[in-house]
Amino acid sequence: MKIHFIQQDPWVEGGEYLAWAKRNGHAISVTRCWRYEPLPEHAEADCLIVLGGCQCPATTKEECDYYDAAAEIALIRRYLEACKAVLGSCLGAQLLGEAMGAPYEHSPEKEIGPVRARLTEQGRGDPFFAAFPSEFDAGAWHNDMPGLTKDAVVIAKSEGCPRQIVRYRPFIYGFQAHMEFTHEIVAAGLFDLGGEIGTTGRFVQSSRELLAYDYTEMNRLLSSFLDAMFAKYQSAG
Repeated sequence: MKIHFIQQDPWVEGGEYLAWAKRNGHAISVTRCWRYEPLPEHAEADCLIVLGGCQCPATTKEECDYYDAAAEIALIRRYLEACKAVLGSCLGAQLLGEAMGAPYEHSPEKEIGPVRARLTEQGRGDPFFAAFPSEFDAGAWHNDMPGLTKDAVVIAKSEGCPRQIVRYRPFIYGFQAHMEFTHEIVAAGLFDLGGEIGTTGRFVQSSRELLAYDYTEMNRLLSSFLDAMFAKYQSAG
């Protein structure tokens, strides 16, 4: 398959999404927004993966001149209209919701660091999450969450965020959770902040805790979802 990534900022990389794509021999292309690379004009890939970033859907070009929320939402809509697979991570999930007509909202709590998430009843019935336990650790670094359409299904939630994973349509999922996080990505994010989180909250961990955590199992769970979803997606061709 051909998979196109939208990467907003240098340190918020594809992580396990990208590693999975490489392991499976998929053709990969990336738009690096912070380098002012233009977004594709057409839905040319089989799947679009929109990554997270330091912005929100309401961030303007005056506030961040390399980020164009309206253009990204328009690109997502082109993929939706072409019946292609779309995955959104954190900000990407919020932009996906916006493209579906569901404005993003503030999350009840800030979450930074691995948080305990749990599958909903609908999540336990989704075959793409068959390898997930009822409760699992999910990476987090956010204040917001994706909006819900009338047909959206919440797959997983945490105590601090009721929308960790959302299914909008078949092969259209928003992950507010950063299941793709690796130690390297987290270290780069902390370096960008000067080494310290700089905020507090019930679900905000220290930089030491973030760096000490082993993200391997989280990545394995994400890969199990990707294996299951894309096997079905390709067979549905």
